[in-house]
Amino acid sequence: MEIARERAALRRRDLSRPLRQAIDDSLVGATTTVLDFGCGHGDDVKHLVARGVPARGWDPTLRPDVELRPAQVVNLGYVLNVIEDVRERTATLQRAWALAEAVLVVAVRTVHEQRDLLGERLADGLVTKRGTFQKFFEPAEAMGLISTALGKPAVAVTPGIFYVFRSETAQEAFAASRIRRRAPVRARLAAGEEFERHRRLLSPIVDFLDVRGRLPSEVEVPMAGELVQQLGSFARARRIVVQALGADYVEQAEVARTEDLLVYLALTRFQRRPRFSVLPIDFQQDVRSLFRSYERACVLADEVLLSVGQREPLEKAFRTSNVGKLTPSALYVHVSALQQLPPLLRIYEGCARAYVGCVEGANIVKLHRDNPAVSYLLYPRFDSDAHPSLVASLLVGLRTLRVEHRRYEAAANPPILHRKETMVDKDYPRRGMFSRLTKAEEKAGLFAAGRTIGTRQVWEEALRENGLRLRGHRLLRLS
Repeated sequence: MEIARERAALRRRDLSRPLRQAIDDSLVGATTTVLDFGCGHGDDVKHLVARGVPARGWDPTLRPDVELRPAQVVNLGYVLNVIEDVRERTATLQRAWALAEAVLVVAVRTVHEQRDLLGERLADGLVTKRGTFQKFFEPAEAMGLISTALGKPAVAVTPGIFYVFRSETAQEAFAASRIRRRAPVRARLAAGEEFERHRRLLSPIVDFLDVRGRLPSEVEVPMAGELVQQLGSFARARRIVVQALGADYVEQAEVARTEDLLVYLALTRFQRRPRFSVLPIDFQQDVRSLFRSYERACVLADEVLLSVGQREPLEKAFRTSNVGKLTPSALYVHVSALQQLPPLLRIYEGCARAYVGCVEGANIVKLHRDNPAVSYLLYPRFDSDAHPSLVASLLVGLRTLRVEHRRYEAAANPPILHRKETMVDKDYPRRGMFSRLTKAEEKAGLFAAGRTIGTRQVWEEALRENGLRLRGHRLLRLS
C-alpha cells in the first residue's frame, strides 16, 4: 500500500503546540537557533522567523534541498505519527537527535486524539481516506520509544510533547523548576532601626531567602565583606534579617524549600537519579545547607516515595491536607494550590505528571483515594461560574500507566463543582467570594445530607425546589 506522507503536512496560521511550549519554557528565544526537522510546508519556520528567531526547516518530501545543520533546538513535531515503519521511527529520532546541540523537542499525536478517525488498519496504525498513515501513541509508549532510541530520558512536558536534553544539568534544572514552591506570603517587613540603617547591605539576604528558601552563607552574598566590616560578623547580619522578617517566616521558607527538594529527588527515581555533580549549582548548595549531604537527602526522599505506595500514610496525608476538597473517593485541588499539598501528595500527583506532563487547560486535579490514579479536569469557567461544568478530563492510572480521556462539552447533564473555596489556597484572589456563596447555600439547606447535587440538572432542580436562583456568585430568592 502506497502512503502519501506529503498529504499529512498541515498548513498553520500560528506556531504549533510544541514550539509554543518551548517558547513558554524559555528554551526558544531570539538568540536560539532552531531546526524544524520534518517541517512540512515550513509554516512553523515562517512564524519563528517573524518573531526574530533564527530558524530553518527541512523536510524529506517538501524541502529536501535545505542543508541540514546542527541547531541548539531541534523540533520533531508530529513526524513519528506519519511513519508506518517502526525501525524508521527510531532512525528518524536518532537522526534528529544528532543535530540537537541542546534540546530535542518531540511531539506525537496521542490516543485520545484518534476519536472517530476511520481508516484501514496498517501495522500499529491506520491509513486515512487521504492516503496518509497515522499512529496514535499512549504517552508512556511514546516516552519509552524516545528514551530507548536515544539512550536518554524523555521529559514529559504536556500530553504528547517531550524534551530530550543534551546536558544532564539542564535537564535537572528544568525538572526542578517545575516543582519549586513560591515563597511564603509574609507580612510587611518589620524592619527595625538597625535593619533600616543597613538596608542596602541586608536586602540581598532577604532576596536570597525569598528565592532560595533559606538564609545564605557568607560566600553566597556578594557584599558579605562590606557587611562584616559594618556589622562585625555575617552571623549578626543574619540575626538582624531574621528579626526583621520574623523567625516564623524564615522557618516556613526553609520547610518549603526542604519539601521541594524531597519531592524533586523522590520523582527522579522514575528514571535515573542524577549524580550530585550534575545538579544545578543552586541545588547542590541547597542540599548541603538543608540536608548536610546528598546521600542523606536521597535516603529521606526514598522514604517519602515508599510511603506513596502504602495505604496508611497516604490516607493520613489526604485527611490532614490543609488544601483541597476531600470526598470519600478523592481530593480535589486547584492547580494553583498543588504545591501547598503535603509532600506525599505532591509526589503522588508528580507520578502522573512524569508520564503525561502538565495537561493544558486543566485547572482542577483529582487525586483518587480508592485506586492509584490522578485525573486532570478542565473547568474553563472556574472563576466566573458559581458552579462550573466539567468540559474534559484526562485520567492517568498509576499502576497501568493507561490514559483515559473524556469530553463533556455536548453532555446534557455534565458534572459541576461546589465549595470551590476548599480547592484553592488561602491567598487565591476570589476565595472570599467563593466562601460567601458556599455559606449562603449551606444556610439555605442546599447541601442537605443524602442529597446528590453533583450534576448540572440535579443542582438546578434543587434551586427551583427551594425557590432560589443564582446571579453570579450570589444566591437570590425567586421573585
